[in-house]
Amino acid sequence: MAQNASFQQQKFIIPNKYGYKLVGILHESGTKEIVLLCHGGRASKENFIMTNLAAALENAGISSFRFDFTGNGESEGSFEIGGFWREADDIHAVAQHFQEANRTVIAIVGHSKGANAALLYASKYHDIKTIVNLSGCHDLKVGLENRFGKDFLERLRKEGFIEFKAESVHGSADIQIPVVAAHELAKILPNHKLHIIEGADHVYTDHQAELASVVLNFIKETLKLDKLNASP
Repeated sequence: MAQNASFQQQKFIIPNKYGYKLVGILHESGTKEIVLLCHGGRASKENFIMTNLAAALENAGISSFRFDFTGNGESEGSFEIGGFWREADDIHAVAQHFQEANRTVIAIVGHSKGANAALLYASKYHDIKTIVNLSGCHDLKVGLENRFGKDFLERLRKEGFIEFKAESVHGSADIQIPVVAAHELAKILPNHKLHIIEGADHVYTDHQAELASVVLNFIKETLKLDKLNASP
């Protein structure tokens, strides 16, 4: 349904590789480029982080798509505590849908569990080179290593780290995923920027405007670089 003459929101249903229907909202700004927004664990596309980021991108004239992972929100399937590979495949299904529609997915923005799935996706599929990690976990002993295997870091170095650039945004007051996780990630990602939001908790409760500004600036920088690289 149209909000005004420039922006439209439309619900899309996209099947994943397992036959489940993924439900999402396209914020259409008329651009070929589009940003995918991935919610965290026990959340959905209607989480205020996702809706606020979509609104900020929309106001900047950048299209985005926020969707529910399998078993979350309106999407089909059973909810799982883990399921990172499955969520990476969900991102792949969504990315393929827009690529086949002649859209350019310029970035994936993921929060918490969604950020981990986005990083895993980038290491596996190599087709989207910009990842914005919001409060993702990077404790190799209790986080990614346990979930993805002891060779996860080595596989990412060989298959993905050089292929994408990333920005991590983390709150200094995050007690669910302590800020040390962001600093550890910064040590091993060569093409990476880190921004700490002072006083912010895991979901940036009182820092939504600052979060949106940081993410938007990074997306704009990505757009600018992509256009420069595409120039003859």
